[in-house]
Amino acid sequence: MKFAVVVFPGSNCDHDAYYALKHNLGYNVEFLWHKDTSIPKDIDCVVLPGGFSYGDYLRAGAIARFSPIMNEVINFANRGGLVIGICNGFQILTESGLLPGALLKNTSLRFICRDVYIKVNSNNNPFTSLLEKGRVLRIPIAHFEGNYFADEDTLKELEDNDQIVFQYCDEKGNISEMANPNGSLKNIAGIVNKQRNVLGMMPHPERYCDSILGGTDGIWIFNSIANFLNK
Repeated sequence: MKFAVVVFPGSNCDHDAYYALKHNLGYNVEFLWHKDTSIPKDIDCVVLPGGFSYGDYLRAGAIARFSPIMNEVINFANRGGLVIGICNGFQILTESGLLPGALLKNTSLRFICRDVYIKVNSNNNPFTSLLEKGRVLRIPIAHFEGNYFADEDTLKELEDNDQIVFQYCDEKGNISEMANPNGSLKNIAGIVNKQRNVLGMMPHPERYCDSILGGTDGIWIFNSIANFLNK
């Protein structure tokens, strides 16, 4: 299987994702430039990395959504290809309509960079296929606009369709306001689309794929993708 990492102007986690996938986990991976107009046929999963695409002007992800490569990412996803958007990548996915809702400014109005705990709320998707429901992962966050928002009907639909994949929690898995770093409704840290082939998440799994960095829980997400594709 093969991953592709999209590089936008202002991306700063593209090399992190590439290194984690290629050197920590041993997968084939290549970069795609934001002006590319095609996705190679041997790509199985596209990664939209974190960072500040186009400087986060207007809204985070609002300009990147119009990059030429995003037309291909949308077509790729609509054909069933796997797409994972991390942090800024999640914001781009909501801006492009591949995922519902929006990411607003953190309720603290501060940039937050620290480890958080997230609970696996659903494993009925490729991205958590190796994880049991209720498993708690420790993953870093680094964002200013990570406050997930959607209207009541959309939230109900996400719950009814088992599309809420990760929720912020404490170390023991308790979901509470105290464990919510940014004010996200329902403590949402990650969701999938109805077809379950597109995941957006604010925490950075690529940053915890090497024990020297302080944790390896991010490995589970990328290995879950590989496990799903290799079935």
